Amino acid sequence: MPAIGTIPKNISLLSALDCIGETILIADTSYNICWMNTEACRLLSEVVPLYGINDCRELIGMSMDEFHKEPEHQIQLMNQLENVHRARINIRGEYIADIVITPIKNAEQAIEGYIVMLMDVTTQAEELKHNEKLIRQLSIPILNIWDKTIALPLIGEFDKHRSDQLIATVLMECSKKNIEHVLVDLGGITEFENQIRYQIQMLTDSLKLIGTDCILVGISPKLAISMVSLESNVKTFSSAHEGLKYIIDLRTK
Repeated sequence: MPAIGTIPKNISLLSALDCIGETILIADTSYNICWMNTEACRLLSEVVPLYGINDCRELIGMSMDEFHKEPEHQIQLMNQLENVHRARINIRGEYIADIVITPIKNAEQAIEGYIVMLMDVTTQAEELKHNEKLIRQLSIPILNIWDKTIALPLIGEFDKHRSDQLIATVLMECSKKNIEHVLVDLGGITEFENQIRYQIQMLTDSLKLIGTDCILVGISPKLAISMVSLESNVKTFSSAHEGLKYIIDLRTK
């Protein structure tokens, strides 16, 4: 659907763009920067020193190609651009941003210029921290498998760092949702540290303190050797199916 309605005569289009609050630049058909809104000036004042530029006002009239490692590739992309182009860019190894380039077309659909927006600009360190957090969350999948029952399918290495993270995450989840049973599937554990028995004992003991029953399943012969001294009152089963069947039988008695 095309744009509808009429902009009041007392409102300037550039003033409207300036109020959006996002980083917005306008470039001509030669990819020269012609205009920046207030937010762009604020943000780019922090970025342009990375390119040896002292003042963001020096950007006016500069070609966008000067900020690319491969300007030929950028020119080719822009020449073929018909609709919105989105990409994630790395700014001199210091900032990460999502760039959105939209061609400005006239009534005849001829391109008259471009609107460039930088979205979600963050530092490289913040981006790495965010990605690490996502990886940590993904490394501890918590599955709701039954009423007040969750499952933790552990995969990969189970070292002290991961076990500490696991315990903190699971305790919070159990406390928040009043979980009564946690079924820990150890079948995907591939590396066995010398302290794995202690780490698993810490997990079961911590859950017991908040009134949650921990059940271990998927124990291979190799892992069983590492766990021979685990407290005998910890329920263990060879498969997740048997562990879940035990919980269902317990809850339906």
